Amino acid sequence: MKTLTGISASPGIAIGVVFYYHDETIKVPKYTIGKVEVKSEKKRFGEATARARDELLALKETSTNGKVEDQSRFLDSHILMLEDPEFTGNIERNLEKDLKNVEWILLEEIDNLVRRLESSDDVYLKERVLDIRDVSKRVLNHLLFTERISLVDLESEVILVTHNLLPSDALALYKGKVKGIAMDAGGKTSHTAILARAFEIPAVLGLSEITQEVRTGDEVIVDGNKGIVIVKPDAATKRRYRDSLRVYHAREIELLTLNDLPAESKDGKLIKLMANIEVPEETESALSHGADGIGLFRSEFLFLRSNALPSEDEQYDAYSRVLKAMGGKKVTIRTLDLGGDKTLAGIKDIKEANPILGWRAIRFCLSRGDIFLSQLRALLRASVYGNLQIMFPMISGVEELEKALEALENAKDSLRRDGIDFAENIPVGIMVETPSAALTSDILAKQVNFFSIGTNDLIQYTIAVDRGNERIAYLYEPFHPGVLRLIKVVVDYAHAAGIPAHMCGEMAGDPIATVILLGLGLDGLSMSAFSIPEVKKIIRTVSIWDAEELVGTISEMRSVVEIDNYVNNWMHERFDIVTA
Repeated sequence: MKTLTGISASPGIAIGVVFYYHDETIKVPKYTIGKVEVKSEKKRFGEATARARDELLALKETSTNGKVEDQSRFLDSHILMLEDPEFTGNIERNLEKDLKNVEWILLEEIDNLVRRLESSDDVYLKERVLDIRDVSKRVLNHLLFTERISLVDLESEVILVTHNLLPSDALALYKGKVKGIAMDAGGKTSHTAILARAFEIPAVLGLSEITQEVRTGDEVIVDGNKGIVIVKPDAATKRRYRDSLRVYHAREIELLTLNDLPAESKDGKLIKLMANIEVPEETESALSHGADGIGLFRSEFLFLRSNALPSEDEQYDAYSRVLKAMGGKKVTIRTLDLGGDKTLAGIKDIKEANPILGWRAIRFCLSRGDIFLSQLRALLRASVYGNLQIMFPMISGVEELEKALEALENAKDSLRRDGIDFAENIPVGIMVETPSAALTSDILAKQVNFFSIGTNDLIQYTIAVDRGNERIAYLYEPFHPGVLRLIKVVVDYAHAAGIPAHMCGEMAGDPIATVILLGLGLDGLSMSAFSIPEVKKIIRTVSIWDAEELVGTISEMRSVVEIDNYVNNWMHERFDIVTA
C-alpha cells in the first residue's frame, strides 16, 4: 500500500479499479523530400487539417446536445488554431525551406510553440499547452492514419488514471463510467478539474507519479476531500473507507430529506443557503442539494475556457441558461474577476510582480471598458429570464463602486438605444473582500442592495498572508480575531442600512464555522452545493441565542489557537460532523 498526495481538485471519495489511460505517443518519421514534392505535402497537410476540423465540429455538435454545452465551447479555440493563417503559413514556409516531410515539420513547429509557452511565468498560458498538443495530435493522426483512443467506449466503472487529460477527451467524463480521477498533472483551474467538479467526480490532480505507481486493474482509493490517492490499499484501509462511504451515503440521503425545509434556527431566524457555481451545468447539483438560489456564479470561467474572449452573445446564452434553470430563485452573478491567479491569454500587461495586490477584478474591468460593457450588456439582456442579482468583486472604496455603477447605467442606456429589453430594477451588490471595504461598509451600504463577504481574499488581506504560499499557510486562519471582528463590522453596517449581509467564501461552507456565522448575524451563506445539507441541519438544531453566546465567549479570547480549539470542541460535542 502506498499513499500519494496531490491537489484536491474535486471533493468526494471513490474506490475502484484503475483504467490507465495511456494515449500512445505518436512516432513521427523524418525524411527528406524534393522540391517537386512540396506541393503534394502541402495538399496532405490541408486535407489532414480539414479532417481534424470536421472531427472537432462533430464533437462540438455532440457536446452541445448533451450535458456539457458550455464547456464544449473551448473547442472553438482548437478550430480557430487550425484555421489560423499564421500557423498554417509557418508550416508551408518551413516545408519549402527545410524540405522535410510535413509530419516532421508540424512536430517541430508545435514543439517550438510549446517551449515558448512553457517558459512563461503565466500559469494560464502553460495550461494552454494541452490544447495545442490536442490539436496537433489530431492532425498527426490523420497524416499517419493512426486511430485515436477514446474514453467514450468505457463499458464498466473505473478510476481514471492518466498523466494528463486532453480537453476533448475530458468531455467524455459525463457518460457516467468514471467514478474518480487521479492524474500526474493538472491544477484547480485545468479543464479536468472544472469538469470533475461540475459532474461531481472525486478527483486528485498534480500527483506527479501516479502513472508510475499503477497499472490497469489495480485497486485504488481516490480521496478528493483530503487530496490523496491510496494505491493497492490493504484490507483494513479498504474496510475503513467502505465504512466511511456507507456512513457518508446514508447520511447524505438523510440530509437530502431536508431539501424542502427552510434553513431556520430553533428560534425562527431564516438563513438563505445558496450554491457557488462555475459552470451552468452545476445548477442541477444546486437544485438537487436544496439550494435557495445561486449566491455566486464565477463568470470568469467563460473567459478562461479558451484563448479568445467570449462574445456578448456567448455570455448572454450562459447567463440565460442559469437563470432559466433556477426557475425564479435568486441568481447572483459576479462580474469578471480576472487577474491575480487568474490570467487570460491575449490580454497584454496582465503579468505583474505582485498580482494579488494588482490589476485584477473590478480594477481590470474599469480599465477595460470594452470587455466590461460587453459583460454588463449580456447580464442585462439575460435578466428577463429570471431573478438576477449583479455583484462587483474586489471593491476597495466608494470611488470604484460609483464607477462600476456608472458603467452599469451606460450599459442600460446602450440597450435602450438598441431597443433590447432588460429588467430595470436589478439588485446590485458588492463582494466585501478587502479590509478597506469592510471598514467603510457603512458608506458603501448606502449605494448597494446587498453585501456578500468573500472570506478567501478578506482573510489573506487582513492577516497579510498569501494563501498560496506553503511556507506561511499556517497563518491563513478564518477564526483569527481580526477576521471575525471585520465580519461583524460588515454585518452590523449592512443591517443598519437595511440591506442583507451574505457570505460566499469557503468559510461559508465549513460546518465548523456555521454557528459562529449565525452568531455574527449573517443573513445568507453561499457554498459548494454538496455542503448545503449539512450546514442546513446544523442551523435547524441551534438557536440564535446559542450562536450569539458562542461568539460572545470567543470574542474574549486572545489567540486564534485558543478560538480554534474551543470552537472545534464545542461543535463536535453537539454535532456529528462528517469531514471525509
